[in-house]
Amino acid sequence: MSNSNSSGSSAPASFTPPSLLLTTIGLSLATFMQVLDTTIANVALPTISGNLGVSSEQGTWVITSFAVSNAIALPLTGWLSRRFGEVKLFIWATLLFVMASFLCGISTSMPELVGFRVLQGVVAGPLYPMTQTLLIAVYPPAKRGMALALLAMVTVVAPIAGPILGGWITDSYTWPWIFFINVPIGLFAAFVVRTQMAARPVTTSRQPMDYVGLITLIIGVGALQIVLDKGNDLDWFSSNFIIIGTVISVIGLAAFVIWEMTDEHPVVNLRLFSFRNFRVGTICLVLGYAGFFGINLILPQWLQTQMGYTPTYAGLAVAPIGILPVLMSPFVGKYAPRFDLRLLAGLAFLGIGMSCFMRSNFTSQVDFEHIALVQLFMGAGIALFFMPTLSILLSDLPPSQIADGSGLATFLRNLGGSFAASLTTWIWIRRANMHHAYLSESVNTYEPTTRHALDTLGGASNQAYAQLDSMVTSQAYMMSTVDYFYMMGWLFMALILIIWMAKPPFVAKAGPGAGH
Repeated sequence: MSNSNSSGSSAPASFTPPSLLLTTIGLSLATFMQVLDTTIANVALPTISGNLGVSSEQGTWVITSFAVSNAIALPLTGWLSRRFGEVKLFIWATLLFVMASFLCGISTSMPELVGFRVLQGVVAGPLYPMTQTLLIAVYPPAKRGMALALLAMVTVVAPIAGPILGGWITDSYTWPWIFFINVPIGLFAAFVVRTQMAARPVTTSRQPMDYVGLITLIIGVGALQIVLDKGNDLDWFSSNFIIIGTVISVIGLAAFVIWEMTDEHPVVNLRLFSFRNFRVGTICLVLGYAGFFGINLILPQWLQTQMGYTPTYAGLAVAPIGILPVLMSPFVGKYAPRFDLRLLAGLAFLGIGMSCFMRSNFTSQVDFEHIALVQLFMGAGIALFFMPTLSILLSDLPPSQIADGSGLATFLRNLGGSFAASLTTWIWIRRANMHHAYLSESVNTYEPTTRHALDTLGGASNQAYAQLDSMVTSQAYMMSTVDYFYMMGWLFMALILIIWMAKPPFVAKAGPGAGH
């Protein structure tokens, strides 16, 4: 992406669109649509799984298929923008995203939906980087920081609107509408950008494409994602499918790393990991985002499947996470450079970790207000997370590598989110089954508590036993949820230690990648 961004930096002098406001709205809407799509789907998962007749674990494929294909498509953005021009790439990516969203909405089975989600993820790859590049290009240098802060705000507002909108659509209409909503937004965004930026000069160039790197990346990451998604269904390594998948993944990823380290034009520049701050910052970004992604996935699922919440209420309980980031984003952008960024990132991890420990004290009697307040508190941590971590990871890169570094960090962040979705669901269901087994052992008719429980349910009958089993299952999932949040709490505590391994100064260099 380095060429495309550098050409964008000199453009403002020569090109300003007829309406800066309209252009900004058009560009921001495309990013809003993409982020919204991800968060809307989280709340609707139990409904989609139920309607298409699959387990909630298989339902997470709706999330992972998008995330992993999106991550694989990201590294291609730079090459595509140089080959076809930034505006053209943005418009085509937006229109194809609209088409893929429509196809997702008319899906009638899980394999169909997952296939279209893969397509949606691939075409969504260029949307965010291109929005970032074009926003920088149309604003004068003095106002670029503000433009990027606005974009960061859009990406934060979407997670508030997503759960509420997803819940409301799922309850009031049907789940396909969570995908159909992208159609008018996308068409409007493409039309606005097309009319506003038609006159922008385009410079294209043909550059060699690292096909070997791309193919090994698709094979390695794709096989790993399939192993993670199918592992539980097929009982892991007792299945030949999983063993073969793992071997393919290991060989693919090993070949990918070796090739990328030696290739002149790598599709993913792994050599950037030789820079200390980039290495430390990326580890914290990927693990922090994976944790954040997992929490946002589990919470609405648990509220709907175990606590009896409707999608709307689950969305409303989860949404407060975005309130503080919206309010704090401008201040963080303005005042953060005055502080040691390690301290701010450490406070972010402390805040998110503390919210996880608060959730680990939840019981099945926890009320809506309590869940929403913890989400609100976690938002303070999220507000301090992205900007300091990104500034740290980009701080020791040479200016020519900033765009590559930003692209690589975004690629790994999305990949972390995808793997986290699979692993989170697996850990959650596995722990629940384990707790269910332990609890069931202590349930027998000779035990006074069991006899008392049966008496309150109207005596020993099949119906009473079924009710008793549902109580045990609900309790097992509650304990599993507590375990998960306790583990997440310690993960974020560990990240506080890791971020302090970075070395100042953390002065952000002039480079468009420093946006989000």
